[in-house]
Amino acid sequence: MSKKDNKIAMLNDNSIQNIENRKQHHGYHKTVSNMKTPQKYIEQKMGLDYVKYGYMRDLADKFYPGWSWTIIKCAPLGSEAYEVHGRLKWFDNGIWREGDCVAAHRIQKKRGSNEFVDVGNDLKAANTDTIKKAFNMFMNIADDIYRNQIDEYELNKNQIQQLLNNASDIDDDTATVIADKIDTREINLYNFEQSLNKLKEMKK
Repeated sequence: MSKKDNKIAMLNDNSIQNIENRKQHHGYHKTVSNMKTPQKYIEQKMGLDYVKYGYMRDLADKFYPGWSWTIIKCAPLGSEAYEVHGRLKWFDNGIWREGDCVAAHRIQKKRGSNEFVDVGNDLKAANTDTIKKAFNMFMNIADDIYRNQIDEYELNKNQIQQLLNNASDIDDDTATVIADKIDTREINLYNFEQSLNKLKEMKK
């Protein structure tokens, strides 16, 4: 067993700080993700639920003020659909982030003919579909409707400290490995007890 020193203490402090910063970012998105979408903003199309754009835009304004949307490319997919590639930019816990999305919308034709109903409206709908996809993908808006919610599996600060303390009692290499596994979430709530017991066995 190696002797504890300032290097290990610094490693522990830095690891906890990095993880806490990530948890703060994750926690903010989790708050948005856990919001229940009011029924009046939910509609159906072809048997699938979808959320009205106005509601998603309102949450984007509230939780990510200053966001912007840029159309990178738009093009027809034959004569049946129109595709939009857009870029969402938003301010997220002190950092400007960007993310791209692509979506398509079917071009409506009059029944029994190849005459278009309203191409302008179809193009607008394609852009709206793409923005909504980006709102959900990057901001976690309406996760309950789009089935993107997940159970909490993050370690709390006390659990992280227990793992790091036990690892540093073994040797420097073990402390480094455990810190890395916590940071990448390889060690999480689901395998915390197993990981902690293994470290305690290694100390004997």
